[in-house]
Amino acid sequence: MAADSEPESEVFEITDFTTASEWERFISKVEEVLNDWKLIGNSLGKPLEKGIFTSGTWEEKSDEISFADFKFSVTHHYLVQESTDKEGKDELLEDVVPQSMQDLLGMNNDFPPRAHCLVRWYGLREFVVIAPAAHSDAVLSESKCNLLLSSVSIALGNTGCQVPLFVQIHHKWRRMYVGECQGPGVRTDFEMVHLRKVPNQYTHLSGLLDIFKSKIGCPLTPLPPVSIAIRFTYVLQDWQQYFWPQQPPDIDALVGGEVGGLEFGKLPFGACEDPISELHLATTWPHLTEGIIVDNDVYSDLDPIQAPHWSVRVRKAENPQCLLGDFVTEFFKICRRKESTDEILGRSAFEEEGKETADITHALSKLTEPASVPIHKLSVSNMVHTAKKKIRKHRGVEESPLNNDVLNTILLFLFPDAVSEKPLDGTTSTDNNNPPSESEDYNLYNQFKSAPSDSLTYKLALCLCMINFYHGGLKGVAHLWQEFVLEMRFRWENNFLIPGLASGPPDLRCCLLHQKLQMLNCCIERKKARDEGKKTSASDVTNIYPGDAGKAGDQLVPDNLKETDKEKGEVGKSWDSWSDSEEEFFECLSDTEELKGNGQESGKKGGPKEMANLRPEGRLYQHGKLTLLHNGEPLYIPVTQEPAPMTEDLLEEQSEVLAKLGTSAEGAHLRARMQSACLLSDMESFKAANPGCSLEDFVRWYSPRDYIEEEVIDEKGNVVLKGELSARMKIPSNMWVEAWETAKPIPARRQRRLFDDTREAEKEIIHQITNVEALIARARSLKAKFGTEKCEQEEEKEDLERFVSCLLEQPEVLVTGAGRGHAGRIIHKLFVNAQRAAAMTPPEEELKRMGSPEERRQNSVSDFPPPAGREFILRTTVPRPAPYSKALPQRMYSVLTKEDFRLAGAFSSDTSFF
Repeated sequence: MAADSEPESEVFEITDFTTASEWERFISKVEEVLNDWKLIGNSLGKPLEKGIFTSGTWEEKSDEISFADFKFSVTHHYLVQESTDKEGKDELLEDVVPQSMQDLLGMNNDFPPRAHCLVRWYGLREFVVIAPAAHSDAVLSESKCNLLLSSVSIALGNTGCQVPLFVQIHHKWRRMYVGECQGPGVRTDFEMVHLRKVPNQYTHLSGLLDIFKSKIGCPLTPLPPVSIAIRFTYVLQDWQQYFWPQQPPDIDALVGGEVGGLEFGKLPFGACEDPISELHLATTWPHLTEGIIVDNDVYSDLDPIQAPHWSVRVRKAENPQCLLGDFVTEFFKICRRKESTDEILGRSAFEEEGKETADITHALSKLTEPASVPIHKLSVSNMVHTAKKKIRKHRGVEESPLNNDVLNTILLFLFPDAVSEKPLDGTTSTDNNNPPSESEDYNLYNQFKSAPSDSLTYKLALCLCMINFYHGGLKGVAHLWQEFVLEMRFRWENNFLIPGLASGPPDLRCCLLHQKLQMLNCCIERKKARDEGKKTSASDVTNIYPGDAGKAGDQLVPDNLKETDKEKGEVGKSWDSWSDSEEEFFECLSDTEELKGNGQESGKKGGPKEMANLRPEGRLYQHGKLTLLHNGEPLYIPVTQEPAPMTEDLLEEQSEVLAKLGTSAEGAHLRARMQSACLLSDMESFKAANPGCSLEDFVRWYSPRDYIEEEVIDEKGNVVLKGELSARMKIPSNMWVEAWETAKPIPARRQRRLFDDTREAEKEIIHQITNVEALIARARSLKAKFGTEKCEQEEEKEDLERFVSCLLEQPEVLVTGAGRGHAGRIIHKLFVNAQRAAAMTPPEEELKRMGSPEERRQNSVSDFPPPAGREFILRTTVPRPAPYSKALPQRMYSVLTKEDFRLAGAFSSDTSFF
């Protein structure tokens, strides 16, 4: 009674000592994932269109959960569909059957050619799969399978999710799933049987119907009719009676030396074997009813010729040997090799007989010691050609990777201008640079970072590829490359332009090798122009540049000088007066004295007054309007250096160097100095052409926006123009001011070159090609087998070509007219011929000649082989488990192959009235 005396307001503390088990936590995690993905409640989609499972878009999202320390992946697979307007209304109806149960009866998407196995077996548009996360893990014991299935059932009941949820059990290669779907008062159980061998009593429709009916266990008599869909698949493997149209390359002819320019201009193309290994014919009976058709262990009505629907798919040979793909692959391997030509070809290319141990310090002794031969005979090009002779002498004819006939053929193919003797003046043939074509095929190389199809680079790649495959492999490639480099050296030394290259700076749309060859041509052009300037005599100089600086511009420049040929017209000084090296020096005494007179040797910064006394040099033409601010002399446009052409690797290198300078003030200043080389060159040219000029004069010509003029009134009251440099030009330590103070009056011809042609001259896709080649080979194979070229009627030919095209692009193609259509008759004939060839029976024509019907019957063979696969879909709607239960969809899918038997059933039952 003591407790009664205690105050009623006192609260008793209740402590819960129970803890959640691993199983409960697992169920909670499943529910959490279903809630996160908003898979709660019923949302009905629109009826499925025919073929949507294959043509539509499937998406999936995954998460990971664990049962104790065992990890599972949860994946939601769903067909992307537009939402319907009825969605809101349907959610209000409590007794609506879930969407997945309705999909079990849908017939528009039976036997999809490409879909998830659960989609093919159950016809579902949405489902969730729980599977072991690791590929090697598996749920094998029956108790664990039941535990997982119980977890799924509880999670679906707690959340109200109406999307089917499957659990993958056994090893993953078996594709075994059990699952469940719950709705308001209804439930569907997904069950599966998988055996290696087909039981004899279930090899036909009759036995499968017995399984289905017994599993349903419907109490009604008679049972409602069962709807049936059947598909038999026949495989055609024997294509021997149809020759493969691809002819192998004639290797004997190529190796034997019969190689003209045309052969070297082509690469072999096509597959060496038939790229189509099998043809699969699927004969389908989509809408049958039990009792209409007989299929048991004694007799069957299922004749493929009578099937209302035919569809075909082709199986492609795995990695067919493709000629072009092999050629390019082998060539690509060689391109990755790191050995030098000396390492590949053996001895050094420039060794001399009997002097193998000579000291390398005496390498240039021939050029310095007194010699009985003229010095021009000892030029680099002559040395190189002498070395070529010694290479052949060392190896011997039999040791050379390439024989002379093959080598000469290739060199004439690469350098057609070498057929005639090269002109002595260094000019090249007029057809050196073909005008670029605007056709789509010609410009296709831009998309591949390649080279034009008629260019030297293209021809060289073709030849190297052929050499690698047919004429000596790696050593042959090294030999040809050595000859190619020697030819480039010869052309560089003798000012012969390289044929087969577009003129102008390197085309950055092309491959790097093509850019380098174009760069070499640029070098040769510049060197050629420079060497031509050597021939100009000193008397010409005085005629071109008279001492009177006030003469008109047309008197200062020869008539043939154009603005685009600035450097070619710059002939004021002997070109021997400066060197190609980085250090500038002048050999001629007259030039040295002249430089002293111009005040360059002392290195002092001359002002406008001192500069005014200098003789003008390097004038292009008179400006016409502007005059110098200090002395009023006409302002002359100087001859300037052209900016250096650059290949993409040099551009990238330059951009990397500039980027590495950083954003600091010092880095920015250094970057500006590096970028001002062209500016400094132009300033020096301007000073040389305009003695007595100032920075303001240069800016007025070079950057007019940086010279600001305004009208002011002078002391006498007159309106005059007064000009000054812009604000950015007045910043202390301005780059322009620094460059102007540093610049000396040096014409462009004597400046250090912006583009050092001497130094520059010293200095893609295989997988897709193979795929395209295999695709073209498959098209050729199918066209030959279906005889598209033999069709007499144009309409039939177009239908067949369209059919072949679809076979290459689509996973499965419907045969119009089934076995009675044009394509169907050809397919039928293919199977008949294959069957007769396999049974060694006479052809159809000989069978017709045989007299008695008995003789024909004995020699007759079935038109089709036994089906490689048989698929059945059985559907019905019956009440389960009691006669008064709600009538719900039932479905069973079965597939029978030679070594596989599978039953996948979805059986629905009423959970309210049972």
